[in-house]
Amino acid sequence: MSHPVAEQHHSAIVRIAHWSQALAIVIMIGSGWRIYDNVPIFPFEFPYWITLGGNAYLATTTSNDWGTGNAIAWHFAGMWLLLFAFGLFVGNGVATGHFRRDLLPLTPRAFLRDFIAAATFRLGHDLGAYNAVQKAFYWGVMFAIAMMFASGLAIWKPVQLGWLTWVFGGFAAARVVHFFFMSAIVGFMVVHVVLVALVPKTLRAMVLGRAR
Repeated sequence: MSHPVAEQHHSAIVRIAHWSQALAIVIMIGSGWRIYDNVPIFPFEFPYWITLGGNAYLATTTSNDWGTGNAIAWHFAGMWLLLFAFGLFVGNGVATGHFRRDLLPLTPRAFLRDFIAAATFRLGHDLGAYNAVQKAFYWGVMFAIAMMFASGLAIWKPVQLGWLTWVFGGFAAARVVHFFFMSAIVGFMVVHVVLVALVPKTLRAMVLGRAR
């Protein structure tokens, strides 16, 4: 008896939104780390070579403010690109029923079951289907991106959006929140890349639109 062939499909809108978000997040993380290094929150700094904005020679021979200003320009460029791509992704997911159809339902019991299976390397993968761990991670990263926007606005406009800054506990606390959700997004990207390396056909679907 023949078995149905598993397929994964991604529309052009999904692929454009996906790669635009990936590019925007890389830009925002690299430039954000350069901005962080100018006024660190914690007792460490990011290596210069993994940050974005400015010129290495100028940064070592002149004031760091020049490099920070350039990093801020990169950060805002990435922000607008991410805002467009994230809005496109969420709008498409709601309009097409992708979120409701593929990322729901999600229950604590299902997540715990699949998490234990993944931790013990017993979790199978069906192309085009999402297990509970993947569903939770996708909802989590969307929430993290939304919180990045909100906390970023609180840092950017602490006077004009004083109520939002207050919600986050003040300017300093908003920076910590921003850093926390940035770290969560970086963690998601690392796990995402590893999983793609393990199941490379998912990359083919995101590039070409279909994989079997």
